[in-house]
Amino acid sequence: MTAQMHTTTATTIATARRHTIGDLLRRTARRVGDKVALINGDRTLTFAEFDAAVNRCANALSGLGLRKGDRLALVSHNNWQYAVLNFATARLGVILVPVNFGLGPTEIAYILDHSGAKVVVAEDALTPTVAEAVAASAGAATVRAYLPMSGTDVPADWRNADEWMLTGDATEPTVLVADDDPLRLMYTSGTESRPKGVLLSSKSLISQYVSCIVDGGMSADDIEIHSLPLFHCAQLDCFLSVDVYLGATSIILPGPDPVTVLATIEKHGVTKLFCPPTVWISLLRHPDFDTRDLSTLRKGYYGASAMPVEVLHEMSRRLPDVSLWNFYGQTEMSPLATILGPDEQIERAGSAGRAALNVETIVVDDDNNPVPTGEVGEIVHRSPHACLGYYNDEEKTAAAFADGWFHSGDLGIIDADGYLSVVDRKKDMIKTGGENVASREVEEAIYRLDGVAEVAVFGVPHPKWIEAVTAVIVPKVDVELTEEQVETHLAGILAGYKRPKYVVFADALPKNPSGKILKKNLRTDHAEIAGT
Repeated sequence: MTAQMHTTTATTIATARRHTIGDLLRRTARRVGDKVALINGDRTLTFAEFDAAVNRCANALSGLGLRKGDRLALVSHNNWQYAVLNFATARLGVILVPVNFGLGPTEIAYILDHSGAKVVVAEDALTPTVAEAVAASAGAATVRAYLPMSGTDVPADWRNADEWMLTGDATEPTVLVADDDPLRLMYTSGTESRPKGVLLSSKSLISQYVSCIVDGGMSADDIEIHSLPLFHCAQLDCFLSVDVYLGATSIILPGPDPVTVLATIEKHGVTKLFCPPTVWISLLRHPDFDTRDLSTLRKGYYGASAMPVEVLHEMSRRLPDVSLWNFYGQTEMSPLATILGPDEQIERAGSAGRAALNVETIVVDDDNNPVPTGEVGEIVHRSPHACLGYYNDEEKTAAAFADGWFHSGDLGIIDADGYLSVVDRKKDMIKTGGENVASREVEEAIYRLDGVAEVAVFGVPHPKWIEAVTAVIVPKVDVELTEEQVETHLAGILAGYKRPKYVVFADALPKNPSGKILKKNLRTDHAEIAGT
């Protein structure tokens, strides 16, 4: 066999064996082409129509000069076009860069420059912000396109990205994409420094999809709402892309508005819903919760933070037919790492569960040695879920994968049965008077006080204690709470050094678009509370 024949044969074998994100939709369309894949407002797409839109978009992007390895940045609220771009870029081997739509021009400019995105796509209402970001960047994004969501006027030199999906050649492009080629560049929230770009491949993502399906009880007959931001891998990769893989029906909402979510469950007979605890709480507190027919809902998922125990009890009373799963992980794990299942929610409330199907999880000390059962250490993982590393940052990549494990930055305990309890983020551990206080433990104790809707606990600078435990509490509607009530309640639950030195009442807590409480903002807002 000549070298040329050997190369040709190797290529054809690789083509026959490939298993990439770009392949998943095509396979589902061939199985269940006439089934409804996406519902977004007035638009409904079958899997066959979805697949055709993806091919048109991929060919249009190729016609613009995008090639395998190039980057496309996407700044938008949730819509059907987001799903199309996710799979169209994958079919070309183009790396999709989802961008938080809440960022300002300077922050977006950093991501455009760091990623080197050649194309930027934004929903029409966000084009002024993105145009300002492009102007402030180095100018790599030479192609700018918009998604016509609201009819807002856009700059004259911007292209209409809908045309890529609705017109043109629907033949699938021929690009050889390997299973471990990078297809996604997800930027972390940048709570401690500049955001890091996390590189994910089909191998990372599809391995994670399998763990979600098996351990998360997912199936092709699911009808699911996707209301949390698709720029975050939890909604995009634990749920939407898994539904496409299985052939389940996805209902895309622009955001987690309680009125819309509850009405959509009733209208479409929704069976499955993912929300972080803050959003589940907003649904439970809304007056429509008790007037809408939620009887079809069977599967509920949460993540981003632990569900308060009192809220778990409330959900079991008010949604008795809903099985609940806790997904724990981070972007670098695509993102799932551990799962707590439905039969364990009350018995092991507050636990993050055990390692998912394709994951190993242990806790280690500062020298990367495993710690004994029941002792606190850093949570680390081994898994094909793990990312390829941080884009253009070898130093942080090496640190994150020290000793052959991915280091999460979270502190945790694993018990004798293998269940993980997340003690805190390293940066959220409060060091007060020589003692370590886990903010989650204090939050759980405060949630047990009747009348508390939400709470966040964090440390602020203090001249004597170095850091002082501080709680910001949102009371339930029409409930008045006092600092004395909080102090009396906690006196019989927590040791003195764990109890808040300062209690603040607020109408709401700052959150990012994914529903995660922004403790960084709270630390800044209350930094002077101790008079330092």
